[in-house]
Amino acid sequence: MTKGWTKSDWRKKPRVQMPDYPDAEAVRGVEATLSRMPPLVFAGEARKLKQKLAAVSEGRAFLLQGGDCAESFGEFSADNIRDTFKVLLQMAVVLTYGAKVPVVKVGRMAGQFAKPRSAPTETVKGVELPSYRGDIINGFEFTETARVPDPNRMLQAYTQAAASLNLLRAFSTGGFADIHRVHSWILGFAEDDKAERYRELSNRIGDALDFMTAAGVNGATNSAMSTVDFYTSHEALLLEYEEALCRVDSTTGLPVAGSGHLIWIGDRTRQPDGAHVEFCRGVQNPIGLKCGPSMEVDDLKRLIETLNPENEAGRLTLIARFGAGQVGDHLPRLIRAVREMGAKVVWSCDPMHGNTIKSASGFKTRPFESVLREVREFFAIHNAEGTIPGGVHFEMTGKDVTECTGGVRAVTDEDLSSRYHTACDPRLNASQSLELAFLVAQELSSRHEMSRAAAL
Repeated sequence: MTKGWTKSDWRKKPRVQMPDYPDAEAVRGVEATLSRMPPLVFAGEARKLKQKLAAVSEGRAFLLQGGDCAESFGEFSADNIRDTFKVLLQMAVVLTYGAKVPVVKVGRMAGQFAKPRSAPTETVKGVELPSYRGDIINGFEFTETARVPDPNRMLQAYTQAAASLNLLRAFSTGGFADIHRVHSWILGFAEDDKAERYRELSNRIGDALDFMTAAGVNGATNSAMSTVDFYTSHEALLLEYEEALCRVDSTTGLPVAGSGHLIWIGDRTRQPDGAHVEFCRGVQNPIGLKCGPSMEVDDLKRLIETLNPENEAGRLTLIARFGAGQVGDHLPRLIRAVREMGAKVVWSCDPMHGNTIKSASGFKTRPFESVLREVREFFAIHNAEGTIPGGVHFEMTGKDVTECTGGVRAVTDEDLSSRYHTACDPRLNASQSLELAFLVAQELSSRHEMSRAAAL
């Protein structure tokens, strides 16, 4: 995989969705500083995640990936990290019960600072400025000064990511993640009259936990009941940052992206001969690849061969993002191409990016029903093709925002302006995220029952 590859080879390839910094010397100085910093994640952690994703590819585990659209410097706080982590834990417990397999928990956290944009500039009241590309690159404020790419922002992103990881590791192992505590939070959601339809499943989870407690299985006797493995991920968009944090694993002698456990290539940056694919092909981390409606079969096959030439299980996750009503037009042909190759991949569903609309009030939003419809279409097609729907990928937050419409606590178009805080794309709030987990759990439970019946 790394024969003849160096971490700077991407600089010889065509680059897209990346800033042109006005001060090249300042960029080199920041890169030199970052290259001396400790990696944010470690090779052994990335290898462990790859092993867990190998189980996902074989149907022995399920992937839950979720978090912010784009992390912000201004909204960074311990409370926000805690609240998002808390919701992901609740979602994971519900999905574990539905799937009857372990859930691999991966956050869009501690690195999701850069965003691709559909246009290089934007115009407000007749004034045209460079687009906002995430806090690691430039500022959200619509001023000429704020929109100039500033390499020093990479240092602030590194510091914030390190602090986030420190807190996440503490939450994962310090008792906060105890499954009985998590279930009490789930009960709080299900006891709401509007969420009554999910109460039965919540109670069944409680019964299972009561049985295990009676059998002597609890946090005191089994660490798996009180701790979790939690991993971080982000789109590897800003390659100066990625290269500076790339390290050589002392155990294997192979390069590893030290910026996050899993990095992915976006739908706008997946050119087979492009810079982003060139960088990602050389690092040993698990790699994600967004697959939108424009993904051609020949390109997918070429990308699989480039990114996973050894056909290593757990190495490559294909993240489907088509939009409700379009999954049947695109996913089957991609599934068949992968099957023809005999490629080992994880199939994950991103039902967010294909379902963004502009509301009547002028806000970008995502209807909850469209998100759910795409997930159901994803499962239905995999069931029809006899392949494994391995995971889901959500943009969500633990905050009580009003950015996506719908859900049991129905957010309406008129509500969007009350707590619309995202700097980029609309996110599911805590209630919508947990509700979606219950609905996905129903899909997983139905699939489990069908598999069990077929085995009899």
